Amino acid sequence: MIARVGSGKSTAGLIWYLFDTKEAKDHTDPHLVASWDGFAPDPGRADDFDATKKLLVADLDLRVKQARRLGRGLKQHVWHCSIRAAPEDRILSDDEWADVARRIVRATGIAPEGDPDGCRWVAVRHAPDHIHIAATKVRGDLSPARHWHDYLNADRELASVEKEYGLRQLVRGDRTAAQRPTRAEKEKALRTGRRTTTREHLRTTVRTVVAASTSPEEFIRVLTGVEGVLVDVQHFPSGDIRGYKIALSGDTNAQGEPIWFSGSKLAPDLSYPQIRQRLDATEALPTDPTGTRRRTDPWHQATAATERVPHHLDRADDEAAQAHIAAFGEALDALPLVAPADLRPQLRQAATAFERATRSRVRARHEQAQALRGAVRTLRTAPAGGDGSGLAMFLDMALLAVIATIRWHRLRHHDQQVAAAQQTLDHLRAAYGQAAAAPLAALADRKPPTDKVARLAQHIRTVVPDHGETVLTDPAWPALATALSEAETDGHDPRRLLQVATHQRTLDDAVSPAEVLTWRIRRLAHRPPPSDRALAAQARSTRAARPMAVHRNEPVAATSLSPTPRPSPRR
Repeated sequence: MIARVGSGKSTAGLIWYLFDTKEAKDHTDPHLVASWDGFAPDPGRADDFDATKKLLVADLDLRVKQARRLGRGLKQHVWHCSIRAAPEDRILSDDEWADVARRIVRATGIAPEGDPDGCRWVAVRHAPDHIHIAATKVRGDLSPARHWHDYLNADRELASVEKEYGLRQLVRGDRTAAQRPTRAEKEKALRTGRRTTTREHLRTTVRTVVAASTSPEEFIRVLTGVEGVLVDVQHFPSGDIRGYKIALSGDTNAQGEPIWFSGSKLAPDLSYPQIRQRLDATEALPTDPTGTRRRTDPWHQATAATERVPHHLDRADDEAAQAHIAAFGEALDALPLVAPADLRPQLRQAATAFERATRSRVRARHEQAQALRGAVRTLRTAPAGGDGSGLAMFLDMALLAVIATIRWHRLRHHDQQVAAAQQTLDHLRAAYGQAAAAPLAALADRKPPTDKVARLAQHIRTVVPDHGETVLTDPAWPALATALSEAETDGHDPRRLLQVATHQRTLDDAVSPAEVLTWRIRRLAHRPPPSDRALAAQARSTRAARPMAVHRNEPVAATSLSPTPRPSPRR
């Protein structure tokens, strides 16, 4: 059920609308289903409609007029709440709608339970699927109604009604969503031939600039340089930046002036103070002693940081978890900047959908996600060409991060965020399938000789006995064989890499275990192979741990590089 709450200044005008059947063709059989005392005159069931309607308006306005005579009148004295059931809900009876109306006026403070001075109200039904509650906001003691947060209270009560009546339970928010475009904005976008409204276009622009910036100063500088965008930066008397406004070039009002949006009007986390807080918590890019940036593969860096997101979300620190979700959202915002053109539409849709999942009532401690945010910024240096394996590897890990985000929000009953993350998952899966096809095929084309493939297959059966045959019959097995062979050529032990890769997360729920292992092997092989001294130390550690592990019927820890094993979310 959905409630809409508003105010007005004409009781007669609202009652006329609710009982009108001439101009409002969809109004059928308008009548009262409930009222403040159960005895209000019902124009819909009276022989003299006009006279009864006037009588009803007079009864509702009685206290309003009394208050005015005492100089205590209200300019907006009418309270109006419409309540509509979902299209798939069953048709409620008049008695059921009456119960809903009474619960709403109690919950909103219009007529609290057991309060003899509650406001006068009526509930009118003029269609099968909804009712309207009309009330005058003057209590019996002639004081104004106490109906603070009426929409939230009505929405909360309707959630209980849905459960008790067996109706569709709607996804509800927590007032952290970005403001939706108005109908006028949507109509203007259609008239001008734009796919999105100005508000949505500017929101995407600002989020992308935030994802690419490393400091508040760089954010303002890059935003100012975006083509087709006007930026107005406000300053304090001290010269420090106070905020910013942004407009789309050519988008003007009737007077020909640009239509400006402050950052907070685009989204709650896009105000300048919020952006500054996030960027101040961005870890500087690593440098070598000479002061030049260290040459590390940006995709491997971002993937490694994203791999730790599920671990952070499994911990008890909600504020740190929220920070990592927000930082991961910035990674998705940045992807269209560095992805091939054919992948950008899906990635933009994924970033747009996940935007809603990056905010909740949990306050993020952004300093807790410095490493992830810093790794995201390295994507700016990702090579434009390449075989696409870096992007595919990152998307493979991003899917797990999104699934972990869904689980985290669901446990906290963040319904809108769960729905948004699920939409993101669909877009990312499509993008991954498209991005992974070429690099997997390229790996398969470099498949090693038959005897080496047979030896690697034996490693699979030994290290991954529960999934061995599944991996070996997977279409991506040739690509995995190449990844293992090339890692071995670079000095890595294939068995050791497989142990680490399978110890990180279970393969039980993987759609393609060979693909999952391929990207893990590629990322692990990117690290320098361990020295003989390190291998000897690991061997001593493994021998010391083996008796205990065998006694407890648990697998021996593969290497000191492997993180603590944890269940894998379904991908």
